[in-house]
Amino acid sequence: MSSSEVEAKKIADLKELVDRCQKTMAHAWMVRTFVKHSDEVEDYPEINEMARTIFDTFRALETQVDDPASYFKVVRKKIGSLKSAANQFEKDAWHASTHTNFQQAVISAKYVSQQLEELLQRAETILPRPVAPKIILPTAAKTPQSSEAEAAHDGSADDN
Repeated sequence: MSSSEVEAKKIADLKELVDRCQKTMAHAWMVRTFVKHSDEVEDYPEINEMARTIFDTFRALETQVDDPASYFKVVRKKIGSLKSAANQFEKDAWHASTHTNFQQAVISAKYVSQQLEELLQRAETILPRPVAPKIILPTAAKTPQSSEAEAAHDGSADDN
């Protein structure tokens, strides 16, 4: 397989992963819609945080669909808040209602974040995760006085 064929395969694989993420986000959008339009949101506004987080994630991702590298950079950035919101939603939804619809919305919200995380891991095998830049702090410049003080301390300035 030539290098151009390998590169074309990587691009096709990444586009497939983006497509799967978009389908996963479609499920998240349905959770958002359910929560946003539920009567319970009036009495328990905290459950609306799940809807807001899904909206924020969805809007950030939809602008990057044609650029898999940027898309997965956004997934990496948003996955933590999506997981946190799903975990909080699990706690808050129980107070709002014990109805099966809420229980299933919790399962769906948590599943979405798990799926996105798995798809991100697969994408990172094709598109390695960026490495943080190495930061080198400047050292203090030696002055002639500090060099003399070091020499005196070492005993090298001794005349004996």
